[in-house]
Amino acid sequence: MILLVEDDPVLGPSLKQRLELEGFAATHATTLAEARAFLGKRAPSFVLSDIRLPDGSGADLQAEIVAQHGSVPTIFMTAYGSLDQAVDLVKGGARDYLAKPFDLDDLVARIKELAAPSEGGPSEGPFATFGLSPAMEVLRATLDRLAEVDLPVLLIGETGTGKEVAARYLHAAGSRASRPFEALNCGQVSSDLADSMLFGHERGAFTGAHDRRAGILETVADGTLLLDEIGETRHDLQLKLLRVLQERTFRRLGATSDLDFHGRIVCATNRDLEEAVRDGAFREDLLFRLNVVTLRLPPLRERREEIEPLLKRFAHAAAARLGTSSGEVAETALAVARGHDWPGNIRELRNRVERAVALASGPVLGPEDLFPEWISQSGAGTGSSQPGAIRSQASRDAFPSLAEARDEAERAHIERALAATDGRLQDAAELLGVSRTTLWEKIRRYRQEGHALT
Repeated sequence: MILLVEDDPVLGPSLKQRLELEGFAATHATTLAEARAFLGKRAPSFVLSDIRLPDGSGADLQAEIVAQHGSVPTIFMTAYGSLDQAVDLVKGGARDYLAKPFDLDDLVARIKELAAPSEGGPSEGPFATFGLSPAMEVLRATLDRLAEVDLPVLLIGETGTGKEVAARYLHAAGSRASRPFEALNCGQVSSDLADSMLFGHERGAFTGAHDRRAGILETVADGTLLLDEIGETRHDLQLKLLRVLQERTFRRLGATSDLDFHGRIVCATNRDLEEAVRDGAFREDLLFRLNVVTLRLPPLRERREEIEPLLKRFAHAAAARLGTSSGEVAETALAVARGHDWPGNIRELRNRVERAVALASGPVLGPEDLFPEWISQSGAGTGSSQPGAIRSQASRDAFPSLAEARDEAERAHIERALAATDGRLQDAAELLGVSRTTLWEKIRRYRQEGHALT
């Protein structure tokens, strides 16, 4: 799914129409708020956005994309006067920019180039670190065998183990690779929107339905639909999904005829669905249809061979995206990481690495960068060498940790830079010698921690 963000009332609909004529599934947002709402529900395969939006900028959008979905191919459209901002965005991780007016054929060709699967197939690009441990090698081989077999696949595992990555690998490994891939988090979609999002609606189907809208089942066509957190789906929607699986048809809200569904459905959950059936929270007949092939993704603590390559890959990617030199990892940091239990699995690993790269004071990440709580919870001279050693409450109250002192000094320095530049983010970033994206991420983190940065 391409996320198109353009507030021009003529250009926006025209671009959406052209993209759909080229065979792309596209959704059109006119503001940063609308784009943010879309990003909160699913991951786009590509983003095409104006650099200036009514309620924000390209930098704001890029930060939202990175925060929620990591690296997503992105092209920004810009007027001549904003070329410097566009170049900064490319330096911060965007793939390209186009100066308005531009040739639509050139735009389509560029999107096809950037959105095309890697020539190396699923073993390269985003899947280079997928299947590095013995347990995951078996899973990857199974997905290879299932790629051309049109059976429902149920992926189970703890939060953050990479179930969506496995679903995308399954999609990329077969003949559906060039078709749309859609991911819907069933646990994050409100009951009021779920039916319309999945099945679409006719004009007048409900209050506010001013136009006919295609749902995800329709836009995915003969591609792959991932229903994440399927265990959180309400009962009436479970019944409708059962019909899709059994009869391969669905109906838009307010319609009088059915549409055929030719796509593949992959489901994922961290919930015990058999227990949910016993508790009456999940339909047994739907479970029978879903678990034709059930694959378990082991937690990261059971695949420790992957910790080092994943950590290094995430660090290099984050450093390139944030425009910093902190992309190398010290052996001591790797040793601590290998000994950590990773309760949040790969998601926790990525988050720790990206935070470390953004806040690191040097080019090499140490244990204190990946595990700042190690310092704040370890007393000086205790000899502790692992995260989790508890510093006494008295000493914690009496004297701040090194990490706390560093954060306080950094916050004060950012405040001074913002005051000196009247709050202009780009000027403040230049004054501090960091990219605008890096500064924005630091300000956002401190605000989330309750610090009122201007």
